[in-house]
Amino acid sequence: IALGFISGFTGKAIESGLNKNGIKTDFIELENGITRINVKIKSKEEVREMQHVFIVGSKSLGAYGGYETFVYKLTQYHQNNANIKYHVACKANGDGCMDETKLEGVTKISDSEFEFQNAHCFKIKVPNIGPAVAIYYDVAALKYCCEYIEKNHIEHPIVYILACRIGPFMEHFYNKIHKLGGKVYLNPDGHEWMRAKWSAPIRKYWKISEQMMVKHCDLVICDSVNIEKYIHECYDGKGINGKNPKTTFIAYGADTCKSVLSDDDEKLLSWYHEKGLTPGEFYLVVGRFVPENNYETMIREFMKSNSKKNFAIITNVNDKFLDELEQKVHYKTDSRIKFVGTVYDQELLKKIREDAYGYFHGHEVGGTNPSLLEALGSTKLNLLLDVGFNREVAEDSALYWTKGSGNLARLIENADQMSAAEFDKLGMKAKKRI
Repeated sequence: IALGFISGFTGKAIESGLNKNGIKTDFIELENGITRINVKIKSKEEVREMQHVFIVGSKSLGAYGGYETFVYKLTQYHQNNANIKYHVACKANGDGCMDETKLEGVTKISDSEFEFQNAHCFKIKVPNIGPAVAIYYDVAALKYCCEYIEKNHIEHPIVYILACRIGPFMEHFYNKIHKLGGKVYLNPDGHEWMRAKWSAPIRKYWKISEQMMVKHCDLVICDSVNIEKYIHECYDGKGINGKNPKTTFIAYGADTCKSVLSDDDEKLLSWYHEKGLTPGEFYLVVGRFVPENNYETMIREFMKSNSKKNFAIITNVNDKFLDELEQKVHYKTDSRIKFVGTVYDQELLKKIREDAYGYFHGHEVGGTNPSLLEALGSTKLNLLLDVGFNREVAEDSALYWTKGSGNLARLIENADQMSAAEFDKLGMKAKKRI
């Protein structure tokens, strides 16, 4: 039996690790402080102290959103890195909230905390206050981060904020985090103020908020060259004391190795049977059902085409959206249009991508979207909306369409007639690009 005193997340992690290895524990848990691991290994290289990184802005891990995919992959690839500890804010309720029961390998710490991929995840409850809920969520998550850092005496933390939603509150948190010895990093996302789902007053707020967020951060991390250029064009000379924002460009990546599932995998075949699909005989799209992703255009154009293939749509769309879509395009009259629900099994989703004849990508507001990178890494034929962000990512490894009437429909019909050589050439270019 392991005995002693423990406190904070590190103490709970030690207890959890011992229990996983079949070692009984009878620790005395203290309300304040944090367990410190003061083991030093003498070697030729100096052992670095652990870097704590707090991530605020994604709703969950692994859902259909750019940030959610990013956080899932970031923690997955770093889960065995002893020098980094991630702390990830997740929505406890409401649209896009975290449901950790759908993930394998979760260790429950409490009703509001769990560990996944060696990341400490904490859930933030939000009220039902419409569009303002996004602002409330980020503010509440940052407040939790500051309290956690202070309570557990975490040195030189990094607080990484995803998107520019809380500009009016940013000076306060910037000063607070600096007082705690930390730094603030920002990923500005794409042009949130251009998204069609927002009204004019809200778009104006997002633009002002973006300026305030860029001003009160130590580093702006851009996932697109175009976004980095935009940040400097708009905000040079507008930082604290008239400084230019400090930026860096870090490209997203994607996994190019094939799925571990075989063509005759029972789980795969069962999914195809349930959804009425055949490998190689369907186009695919994966993502959130929001206006600026142009689902309506893709569905309308596919219905205009003479393609004999199906169009499988993997998304978490709700009945209200489907009813509105039916009124606009009457998709239920076309049996080729198939809303197939969500797929959270990553290997199954990768295999479905590989089996798709082609992939549609209609994201109109940049920067770089992880679902496009995953498509380029797994699907040979990709048909993308012709905007600068998508061309920056895919270059000549994809085909492009516009929102003009009949444009995508004609491209689909041409794509259906592509030779195997053309098909394979695009696939090789896409993988090489990733």
